[in-house]
Amino acid sequence: MELIGAGRDADVFALGNGRVLRRYRQGGDVAPEVEMMRHVAAQGFAVPFVFEGCGADLVLERVDGPTMLASLIAGEMEPSAAGRMLADLANALHSIPALESMVPFERVIHLDLHPDNVILGEHGPILIDWRNSTDGPPCLDNALTAVIIAQAVLSGMVPGFDDAARQVLHAFLDAVDHPVGEHLGEAIAMRRNNMTMSAFEVAVLDDAPAFIASVV
Repeated sequence: MELIGAGRDADVFALGNGRVLRRYRQGGDVAPEVEMMRHVAAQGFAVPFVFEGCGADLVLERVDGPTMLASLIAGEMEPSAAGRMLADLANALHSIPALESMVPFERVIHLDLHPDNVILGEHGPILIDWRNSTDGPPCLDNALTAVIIAQAVLSGMVPGFDDAARQVLHAFLDAVDHPVGEHLGEAIAMRRNNMTMSAFEVAVLDDAPAFIASVV
């Protein structure tokens, strides 16, 4: 199989016939991810079609196109437009009823919605990487997006993204239906517990609230 992508915890292989295999390196069970992706797809939200999932393997529709992050770094996408697109995705997602929760204000939340997880497909943006998705408060989801973007700038882990990131984040926060509010601390705590983070990436989280406040 041809390796065509690699993230922090998974590799993506081309299978041919418009399919890819997403395989988690540390194992796990993709069943909850499959269930959530099919749930949001049934509501008209744009995700790759799920062919099958078993154990740590997920067979998905191959979606061609650059990521939003790649387009921003290449100067092919205007940062404010990208921020509004992220907000549109968040707002649409947060209109979808929770999969299991009966708490009235909870909706589907992605918990990893950021420019590198949005593919600019032929027919519009496609949100990928649903492993962290669950039911919960939309404000938390938006707060985590803000923290991830802030962390990318503060750590310098995405060269060429810093200037655009500020504009993306400003436009995103201005357009989301659910402000980050009191969930910022919880989002930072969740990010600290991400075992794929380096010590330096975790350390810069201390400065994330001030950074986010500076772009509002």
